[in-house]
Amino acid sequence: MRPIEILIIEDDKRIADIHHRFIDKIEGFTVVGAAHTGEEAKDWVQALSPDLVLLDVYLPDALGTEIMGFIHENSPETDIIFITAAAEVDIVKKAYRRGVADYILKPLTFDRFKESLLSYKAKHEKLAAAGVMKEDSIQFLWNKTNVPSAENLDSLPPKGIDPITKEKVVSHMKQIEGGITAETLGVDIGVSRSTARRYLEYLVSEKQAHTELIYGSVGRPERRYFIH
Repeated sequence: MRPIEILIIEDDKRIADIHHRFIDKIEGFTVVGAAHTGEEAKDWVQALSPDLVLLDVYLPDALGTEIMGFIHENSPETDIIFITAAAEVDIVKKAYRRGVADYILKPLTFDRFKESLLSYKAKHEKLAAAGVMKEDSIQFLWNKTNVPSAENLDSLPPKGIDPITKEKVVSHMKQIEGGITAETLGVDIGVSRSTARRYLEYLVSEKQAHTELIYGSVGRPERRYFIH
Protein backbone atom coordinates (compact mmCIF):
# COMPACT_ATOMS: atom_id res chain seq x y z
CA MET A 1 0.00 0.00 0.00
CA ARG A 2 1.25 3.48 -0.87
CA PRO A 3 2.20 5.84 1.96
CA ILE A 4 -0.61 7.83 3.56
CA GLU A 5 -0.35 11.39 2.24
CA ILE A 6 -0.60 14.14 4.84
CA LEU A 7 -1.24 17.86 4.44
CA ILE A 8 -0.18 19.99 7.41
CA ILE A 9 -2.35 23.07 8.06
CA GLU A 10 -0.64 25.11 10.77
CA ASP A 11 -0.05 28.88 10.92
CA ASP A 12 3.17 28.58 12.96
CA LYS A 13 5.86 27.43 10.52
CA ARG A 14 8.07 26.25 13.35
CA ILE A 15 5.37 23.93 14.64
CA ALA A 16 4.59 22.78 11.10
CA ASP A 17 8.25 21.82 10.73
CA ILE A 18 8.09 19.85 13.98
CA HIS A 19 5.05 17.96 12.68
CA HIS A 20 6.94 17.25 9.47
CA ARG A 21 9.94 15.87 11.36
CA PHE A 22 7.67 13.72 13.53
CA ILE A 23 5.97 12.28 10.44
CA ASP A 24 9.33 11.47 8.87
CA LYS A 25 10.04 9.20 11.85
CA ILE A 26 6.87 7.14 11.37
CA GLU A 27 6.77 4.53 8.63
CA GLY A 28 3.90 4.59 6.16
CA PHE A 29 3.33 8.35 5.94
CA THR A 30 4.54 11.13 3.67
CA VAL A 31 4.01 14.91 3.80
CA VAL A 32 2.70 16.36 0.54
CA GLY A 33 2.47 19.96 1.63
CA ALA A 34 2.10 22.55 4.39
CA ALA A 35 -0.36 25.44 4.43
CA HIS A 36 -0.13 28.36 6.85
CA THR A 37 -3.38 30.21 6.05
CA GLY A 38 -6.94 29.20 5.30
CA GLU A 39 -6.65 30.23 1.66
CA GLU A 40 -3.48 28.20 1.21
CA ALA A 41 -5.19 25.26 2.88
CA LYS A 42 -8.09 25.37 0.43
CA ASP A 43 -5.72 25.51 -2.55
CA TRP A 44 -3.74 22.50 -1.30
CA VAL A 45 -6.85 20.48 -0.49
CA GLN A 46 -8.33 21.08 -3.94
CA ALA A 47 -5.04 20.35 -5.69
CA LEU A 48 -4.13 17.15 -3.84
CA SER A 49 -7.12 15.71 -1.96
CA PRO A 50 -4.73 14.27 0.65
CA ASP A 51 -5.57 11.19 2.68
CA LEU A 52 -5.17 13.03 5.98
CA VAL A 53 -5.04 16.64 7.14
CA LEU A 54 -3.42 17.74 10.41
CA LEU A 55 -5.49 20.82 11.15
CA ASP A 56 -4.97 23.71 13.56
CA VAL A 57 -8.00 25.70 14.72
CA TYR A 58 -6.61 29.22 14.81
CA LEU A 59 -5.41 30.36 11.39
CA PRO A 60 -4.78 34.01 10.42
CA ASP A 61 -7.77 34.21 8.07
CA ALA A 62 -10.06 31.35 9.12
CA LEU A 63 -10.99 28.90 11.83
CA GLY A 64 -10.07 25.28 11.46
CA THR A 65 -13.76 24.40 11.86
CA GLU A 66 -14.45 26.40 8.69
CA ILE A 67 -11.67 24.57 6.84
CA MET A 68 -13.11 21.29 8.15
CA GLY A 69 -16.39 22.07 6.40
CA PHE A 70 -14.56 22.99 3.19
CA ILE A 71 -12.66 19.68 3.28
CA HIS A 72 -15.84 17.65 3.77
CA GLU A 73 -17.47 19.35 0.77
CA ASN A 74 -14.51 19.44 -1.61
CA SER A 75 -12.49 16.36 -0.63
CA PRO A 76 -14.88 13.99 1.19
CA GLU A 77 -12.36 11.13 1.24
CA THR A 78 -9.88 13.24 3.23
CA ASP A 79 -9.70 12.54 6.97
CA ILE A 80 -8.85 15.12 9.63
CA ILE A 81 -6.90 15.14 12.88
CA PHE A 82 -7.06 18.36 14.88
CA ILE A 83 -3.81 19.45 16.53
CA THR A 84 -4.57 22.62 18.43
CA ALA A 85 -4.54 24.51 21.72
CA ALA A 86 -8.29 25.13 21.35
CA ALA A 87 -10.33 23.32 24.00
CA GLU A 88 -13.59 25.25 23.83
CA VAL A 89 -16.61 22.96 24.06
CA ASP A 90 -18.17 24.41 20.90
CA ILE A 91 -15.08 23.66 18.82
CA VAL A 92 -14.60 20.18 20.27
CA LYS A 93 -18.30 19.44 19.71
CA LYS A 94 -18.11 20.46 16.04
CA ALA A 95 -15.05 18.27 15.51
CA TYR A 96 -16.69 15.31 17.23
CA ARG A 97 -19.94 15.60 15.30
CA ARG A 98 -18.12 15.84 11.96
CA GLY A 99 -16.26 12.58 12.56
CA VAL A 100 -12.75 13.97 13.11
CA ALA A 101 -10.33 11.05 13.48
CA ASP A 102 -8.57 12.46 16.56
CA TYR A 103 -8.20 15.63 18.60
CA ILE A 104 -4.73 16.35 20.00
CA LEU A 105 -4.14 19.26 22.36
CA LYS A 106 -0.94 21.30 22.22
CA PRO A 107 1.70 21.09 23.45
CA LEU A 108 1.97 17.58 22.05
CA THR A 109 4.60 14.92 22.55
CA PHE A 110 6.04 12.64 19.90
CA ASP A 111 4.56 9.59 21.65
CA ARG A 112 1.04 11.06 21.54
CA PHE A 113 1.54 12.09 17.92
CA LYS A 114 2.82 8.65 16.93
CA GLU A 115 0.00 6.87 18.76
CA SER A 116 -2.56 8.95 16.89
CA LEU A 117 -1.05 8.37 13.45
CA LEU A 118 -0.53 4.64 13.94
CA SER A 119 -4.11 4.25 15.15
CA TYR A 120 -5.30 6.16 12.10
CA LYS A 121 -3.10 4.04 9.81
CA ALA A 122 -4.54 0.78 11.16
CA LYS A 123 -8.07 1.99 10.51
CA HIS A 124 -7.18 3.46 7.12
CA GLU A 125 -5.73 0.14 5.97
CA LYS A 126 -8.77 -1.78 7.15
CA LEU A 127 -11.05 0.48 5.13
CA ALA A 128 -8.90 0.33 2.00
CA ALA A 129 -9.21 -3.28 0.84
CA ALA A 130 -12.07 -5.51 -0.27
CA GLY A 131 -13.92 -8.04 1.85
CA VAL A 132 -16.34 -8.27 4.75
CA MET A 133 -15.61 -7.03 8.25
CA LYS A 134 -16.02 -9.15 11.33
CA GLU A 135 -17.60 -7.61 14.41
CA ASP A 136 -14.32 -7.11 16.28
CA SER A 137 -12.86 -5.32 13.28
CA ILE A 138 -15.87 -3.00 13.10
CA GLN A 139 -15.61 -2.29 16.83
CA PHE A 140 -11.94 -1.46 16.38
CA LEU A 141 -12.82 1.46 14.09
CA TRP A 142 -14.46 3.19 17.05
CA ASN A 143 -11.85 2.16 19.59
CA LYS A 144 -8.13 2.99 19.72
CA THR A 145 -7.32 -0.05 21.82
CA ASN A 146 -7.66 -3.78 21.21
CA VAL A 147 -6.08 -3.77 17.77
CA PRO A 148 -7.21 -6.97 16.02
CA SER A 149 -4.64 -9.55 15.05
CA ALA A 150 -3.33 -9.69 11.49
CA GLU A 151 -5.36 -12.76 10.61
CA ASN A 152 -8.58 -10.87 11.43
CA LEU A 153 -7.86 -7.80 9.32
CA ASP A 154 -10.87 -7.94 7.03
CA SER A 155 -12.04 -4.86 5.21
CA LEU A 156 -15.05 -3.20 3.71
CA PRO A 157 -15.83 -3.56 0.01
CA PRO A 158 -15.10 -0.45 -2.06
CA LYS A 159 -18.07 1.89 -2.13
CA GLY A 160 -19.51 3.05 -5.42
CA ILE A 161 -17.24 1.00 -7.69
CA ASP A 162 -19.21 -0.07 -10.73
CA PRO A 163 -17.42 -2.66 -12.97
CA ILE A 164 -18.67 -1.05 -16.19
CA THR A 165 -17.49 2.42 -15.16
CA LYS A 166 -14.22 0.94 -13.96
CA GLU A 167 -13.57 -0.63 -17.37
CA LYS A 168 -14.46 2.67 -19.02
CA VAL A 169 -11.85 4.42 -16.85
CA VAL A 170 -9.20 1.79 -17.61
CA SER A 171 -9.92 1.91 -21.35
CA HIS A 172 -9.69 5.70 -21.41
CA MET A 173 -6.46 5.78 -19.42
CA LYS A 174 -4.83 3.37 -21.85
CA GLN A 175 -5.35 5.94 -24.58
CA ILE A 176 -3.67 8.74 -22.62
CA GLU A 177 0.07 9.38 -22.59
CA GLY A 178 1.67 11.17 -19.66
CA GLY A 179 -0.94 10.23 -17.09
CA ILE A 180 -4.22 11.92 -16.25
CA THR A 181 -5.64 13.95 -13.36
CA ALA A 182 -8.94 13.19 -11.65
CA GLU A 183 -10.35 16.48 -12.90
CA THR A 184 -9.46 15.74 -16.53
CA LEU A 185 -10.76 12.19 -16.31
CA GLY A 186 -14.05 13.44 -14.89
CA VAL A 187 -14.51 15.83 -17.81
CA ASP A 188 -13.50 13.19 -20.37
CA ILE A 189 -15.90 10.48 -19.22
CA GLY A 190 -18.67 12.68 -17.84
CA VAL A 191 -18.43 12.16 -14.08
CA SER A 192 -17.58 14.43 -11.15
CA ARG A 193 -13.98 14.99 -10.05
CA SER A 194 -14.58 13.18 -6.76
CA THR A 195 -16.08 10.16 -8.57
CA ALA A 196 -13.17 10.06 -11.02
CA ARG A 197 -10.68 10.20 -8.14
CA ARG A 198 -12.50 7.36 -6.33
CA TYR A 199 -12.05 5.08 -9.34
CA LEU A 200 -8.45 6.17 -9.84
CA GLU A 201 -7.58 5.51 -6.20
CA TYR A 202 -9.29 2.13 -6.43
CA LEU A 203 -7.11 1.22 -9.42
CA VAL A 204 -4.05 2.28 -7.40
CA SER A 205 -5.13 0.10 -4.46
CA GLU A 206 -5.57 -2.83 -6.87
CA LYS A 207 -2.08 -2.14 -8.28
CA GLN A 208 -3.55 -1.54 -11.74
CA ALA A 209 -2.29 2.04 -11.70
CA HIS A 210 0.16 4.28 -9.87
CA THR A 211 0.21 7.96 -9.03
CA GLU A 212 2.85 10.69 -9.18
CA LEU A 213 2.98 14.31 -8.05
CA ILE A 214 3.84 16.53 -11.01
CA TYR A 215 4.98 20.10 -10.31
CA GLY A 216 3.91 22.73 -12.82
CA SER A 217 5.49 26.06 -13.66
CA VAL A 218 3.72 27.87 -10.80
CA GLY A 219 4.93 25.37 -8.23
CA ARG A 220 1.57 23.88 -7.30
CA PRO A 221 1.67 20.09 -7.66
CA GLU A 222 -1.02 18.00 -9.32
CA ARG A 223 -1.61 14.31 -8.93
CA ARG A 224 -1.45 12.30 -12.14
CA TYR A 225 -2.46 8.67 -12.50
CA PHE A 226 -0.73 6.20 -14.80
CA ILE A 227 -2.25 2.88 -15.87
CA HIS A 228 -0.01 -0.19 -15.71
